[in-house]
Amino acid sequence: MKSEGVLKPYFKQTWHIYLASATLHAAASVVFAYFPKVLGEFTDKLKSGELGTHDVVHFSLMLVLIGLGYALLGGYGQYLVMYVGRVFEYMTRRRLFSHFSNLSEHYYSKNGVGKMLNYFMNDVTGVREAISMGINQTAMASMLLISCVGAMILSDIPLYLIAASVGPLVFIPWIVIKIGPVIRQRSRKVQESLGTMTETAEEQFGGIRVTKKFAVEPIMIKRFGAKVDQIKTNQLSLVRISSLFQATVPFLGNLSLIVSLAYGGYLTIKGDLSLGNFVALTLYVRMLMNPLQQIGNVINTVQRSRASLQRLNELMDVQPDIVEAEHAKEANLAQNPIRISDLTFSYPDAAQPALSDLDLVIQPGMTIGVVGRTGSGKTTLVKQLLRVYDPPADAIKIGNTDIREVTLESLRNQIAYVPQDGFLFSTTIAENIAFARRKAAQGEIESAAKQARIYDNISEFPEGFKTKLGERGITLSGGQRQRTSLARGFIMRAPLMILDDSVSAVDAVTESEIIHTIQQERQGKTTIIIAHRLSALKHADLIIVLDEGRIVQRGKHEELLAESGPYAELHAIQEEGSQHADGH
Repeated sequence: MKSEGVLKPYFKQTWHIYLASATLHAAASVVFAYFPKVLGEFTDKLKSGELGTHDVVHFSLMLVLIGLGYALLGGYGQYLVMYVGRVFEYMTRRRLFSHFSNLSEHYYSKNGVGKMLNYFMNDVTGVREAISMGINQTAMASMLLISCVGAMILSDIPLYLIAASVGPLVFIPWIVIKIGPVIRQRSRKVQESLGTMTETAEEQFGGIRVTKKFAVEPIMIKRFGAKVDQIKTNQLSLVRISSLFQATVPFLGNLSLIVSLAYGGYLTIKGDLSLGNFVALTLYVRMLMNPLQQIGNVINTVQRSRASLQRLNELMDVQPDIVEAEHAKEANLAQNPIRISDLTFSYPDAAQPALSDLDLVIQPGMTIGVVGRTGSGKTTLVKQLLRVYDPPADAIKIGNTDIREVTLESLRNQIAYVPQDGFLFSTTIAENIAFARRKAAQGEIESAAKQARIYDNISEFPEGFKTKLGERGITLSGGQRQRTSLARGFIMRAPLMILDDSVSAVDAVTESEIIHTIQQERQGKTTIIIAHRLSALKHADLIIVLDEGRIVQRGKHEELLAESGPYAELHAIQEEGSQHADGH
């Protein structure tokens, strides 16, 4: 299903403002069109010797009123259209962020941050310039052109002279048809290369510490320079065709002026045209020059913005992979078991399935341990439970309800997911912990921090819980970031908590304390713990071992040790490593 795009909803709300602006521009243009007529009459009276003091005052006042009326009407019309242009930016950027929030992980896996930022910055600004400055100048120029031509026709200037004077202008539409698509195509290339550069810059800045540690600054500079060079190439290509277009339109206007001066002057010398009408004609044609220049600029801007508009509309047409069912029900993870039956899942474009024939029942209140080699499907299983990717129909049920038939909000609000990469926002520690419960009291925040064994570290900061973190929480160590993220999970008090290798960056003693806290605080609540260190899973009611997307072992810690298999082998390796460490 296609979206409405970015312009339709906007014009639905602002069309009346555009109508008012166009009306004001039309009135201003009609008023200004009297300017040559007044000067023509003044010239004729001056030539005939009939000009008196009273006439000078009269014509002066007329010119003042024309200038004042044009300035007031046109100025307010311009204000209105510039105002709604900013409204467009406000509306569109909010819509874009909302749309991005609804898109699934599959979209983000294929599109970088730089590309998305380019939509917000360059594309929205480009379209805004077209619908504010473009519409404003088009309205002013069009109305002035119509008013000037109308005034010329209604004057005593011969029609054949008018036709000859404006004749060169008829070539403008032909030029637009020929050059316009080329400008649009080259502008799209510029926007795409800007997005690529922004994406590269974001990546380089994010990895600047790695770059410095390996002393590869010249390589990174060269890599970034290649992206900048591509922008320069695309922009120069656009500038060449844009300059040609913008030079051609005024040239045709100057050609019209030459015709009016030559032909009109010839008729004036012969006596077929009065001096006043000749002055009026040249002024009318001269007045056409500015709107023609404006129209040339507008057409150039519009063609370039059409590329941005096309990109924005294509983005708005992207539909999320995860769609809530029409009659979705509320999930109840506190009382209903999670049933996984014959679950097989493959990532888009993947050659092999990430999960194969999984069968598992998670009763409310159970603690499930998940272990396996890297790439065995542990995190993929979690993504299925969170509906980051949709499982096959009836492969996962909550009670007797397919997970795809429950509301996304009720499902995710009942799951406290703590990933290995504890992402923190550039705000205070307290606000990071209370991310999912914005109204949590300070006591609840501190309690969650104590459960995650991060309270003492936070207390050592001068501002405590009000300490503001840098981008991605870089003022904290890796273990501190993980524990802050863990506190964010504890404060939710969710029926289901998923720890996705969430204590990998903490020492063994702290890990043991955290696991003990989980045992105490989450009695009667479901917990899934994914870990590489088996010490974190010993207390689990059930441990499953994944290998290449399949469950190859299941049971309690003691049961799995008693049988030969990957679990016992991994335990032996870790025990040997622990004894070796103790020996030193």
